[in-house]
Amino acid sequence: MNELNGRRLEIDALRALSAIRQHGGITRAAAALGLSQSAVSHKIKRLEVSLDCELLGRKTGAPMFTAAGEDLLDYAGRILGLHDEALLSLSKTPLAGRLLLGFTEDTACTDLARTLGRFRRLHPNVSVRTKVRMSLVLRAMLERGELDAAIVQVFNHEVRPTDVVLYREGLHWVKHPELMIRQNEPIPFLSFDDECFYRQWALDVGQDDAVLETVFECSSAAGIVSAVNATMGVALLSDRHIHGEMQIVTDRLPLPPSLAYVVRRARKSRNPALDSLVREIERDIGRQGGLALTG
Repeated sequence: MNELNGRRLEIDALRALSAIRQHGGITRAAAALGLSQSAVSHKIKRLEVSLDCELLGRKTGAPMFTAAGEDLLDYAGRILGLHDEALLSLSKTPLAGRLLLGFTEDTACTDLARTLGRFRRLHPNVSVRTKVRMSLVLRAMLERGELDAAIVQVFNHEVRPTDVVLYREGLHWVKHPELMIRQNEPIPFLSFDDECFYRQWALDVGQDDAVLETVFECSSAAGIVSAVNATMGVALLSDRHIHGEMQIVTDRLPLPPSLAYVVRRARKSRNPALDSLVREIERDIGRQGGLALTG
């Protein structure tokens, strides 16, 4: 126990460390936390002194975090989760009511499911019903007032001032290395169904410099990934689905817009239960540094 004398993991410092990963740097983390850059730097420096190791990579070209920093971030997520859950469980103002939520397939298959499960355990008087649909469907349901909130994908330029941005990632044309695209022939397109805004962009805008021929349609990302790996054609996939031998295609095809995952609310009065859930989702995504797929 003597080895631990004077060594402390301060909650505020761990939260600052997690914010640096979430927002990509000290300056943006400070803005998100409502602190000065020097205040955030001071918290991290105190933590480093207490632990007698460097957490941030400060050399030009080095990774943002050292190996020790990456290790601590894993613990920080669990520590902050338990800390915040304990505070919520001791709250003097129990929440009640009914929430109608929408998730996409991508978000339903992430650790957000655990966030939702914890919220329901902590607030048993809040009834939560979740529907999994394509982003365009969820957006329409929000407009009609059929949902209280939804986590949806949008293009970066479509983010609204009232949206809560959880995570951003790229969108790319991809194919299997063995698929040959001939210069004067249509490009075989592996498409999501009519309710997909990737598809709408590809068919409305993405054919300016190339001709796409839809050869496969599927509403599931898993189905599109399988079709890519089977060398059936070219698809639009986000960063999280690009793996294995997939190649990003840039020839003959326009650069796709980047994506944002956002919490979007219906246009109605504020709901304390929804406000609390959104705050928990933001915190969990910040600790993970993105939407972590479960498997």
